[in-house]
Amino acid sequence: MPDKMRLAAEQALELARKSGAQDAWVNVVRSRDVSHEYRDGKLEKVKDATSRTLSVALYVDGRYASHSTTDLREQTLGAFIVNAVGLTRALQKDPFRKITPPELFKGRSGKDLELVDPAIRNLQPAQRLAWCKELYEGIQGDKRLISASCAVYDGSSRSLVLSSNGFQGEQEGTSLWMGADLTFHDQGDKRASTGFYPGTRQLADMPPVQAIAREALKRVRQRLGVRKGPSLKGYMVVDARAAGRLISSLVGGATARAFQQKRSFWLGQIGRKMFSKNLTLTDDPLLPRGLGSRLYDGEGIAARSLTLVEKGVVRNIYADTYYGRKLKMAPTTGSRSNLLVEPGHQSLPDLLAAVGDGIYVTSWLGGNADNTTGEFSLGLRGHLIRKGQIVEPVGEMNVTGNLRDLFSNLVALGNDPWPYSSLRTPSMLFEGVSFSGS
Repeated sequence: MPDKMRLAAEQALELARKSGAQDAWVNVVRSRDVSHEYRDGKLEKVKDATSRTLSVALYVDGRYASHSTTDLREQTLGAFIVNAVGLTRALQKDPFRKITPPELFKGRSGKDLELVDPAIRNLQPAQRLAWCKELYEGIQGDKRLISASCAVYDGSSRSLVLSSNGFQGEQEGTSLWMGADLTFHDQGDKRASTGFYPGTRQLADMPPVQAIAREALKRVRQRLGVRKGPSLKGYMVVDARAAGRLISSLVGGATARAFQQKRSFWLGQIGRKMFSKNLTLTDDPLLPRGLGSRLYDGEGIAARSLTLVEKGVVRNIYADTYYGRKLKMAPTTGSRSNLLVEPGHQSLPDLLAAVGDGIYVTSWLGGNADNTTGEFSLGLRGHLIRKGQIVEPVGEMNVTGNLRDLFSNLVALGNDPWPYSSLRTPSMLFEGVSFSGS
């Protein structure tokens, strides 16, 4: 049986050449996303969507543009490509826009990243519904429960890439997420709400359904009796799951694009100590079963481990070929894969004990961070820490400051990296953090 995706990619590439493009980059993606949502004991929503998209990046007479279509029929693809080349030719020239040099394709790993699980790809509706019911049954029994939404989300994808200068690549993946959102009666007319949703590439890595239900219950019960937290300056312990938000904000300016536009507080810091010696940050696209794993990036650059920060010293940034040319900087990769924070040796209870008194952050509520200055302000939910123990829950608080200062005051890291994300972050302990509350 002919491979329709490959036939469409080859056809688009040939049509682009015939229509006057000097170079072309074609990417065909087929994906399927399925969801079962179960609310208050009943199946509420089922979604099963499959899509196919062909994207083509065109390099025409010194000009560049990217176009996409969902209509891969042979009789319509020709008109799409001809029109796309014509539109690209009408744009301004950009001497920095060139197809990825073939030498960056070399050294691609042949490692099996274990990104595909047939057990997920072949899931049946009855199994998804059974998991929803088991989740729902696992959270019953507490009279304070008002409502419960349980869900299972799974997906599979395949992408095929061909280029006019010899690149060929194919990647596949599956993923599964399941969990529950719960709302409980609290004091008076107050309510407490939260949820828990782990996600994995392989079914075998998913926690038992009953364990997911217990964790969701634990998290919502911890929110009962929440009050407005105090204003203070002191220690902050960030839960492993919540720490990913801080790391994501931290690296927002660690790109060649931000450097070229002079919108990064990382600018001029490569080779210099910028953060605490406790911070080592690595982008690892070859992590087996990683949610961000890949053999090559969107430009075809062969995947390699990239150390961004080593013991507080900035070593690299994300540099694609376009902004790399503008900065005369060797390209690394233009996008994030799996971002790993090197964990410490202490458990979360150890970190809490070291604090004595402070704030334990379990999640963030809104807020923003400025890539140019590093200034940030984030709303938080969490608990007071008193004598090394997690006590009453707090909310209606903000933590403010500068990301460079915050990560210079990173005192210690836990040994508990969060496994259900492309951001593998452990719990973190900071000192000298400013909180605003009551």
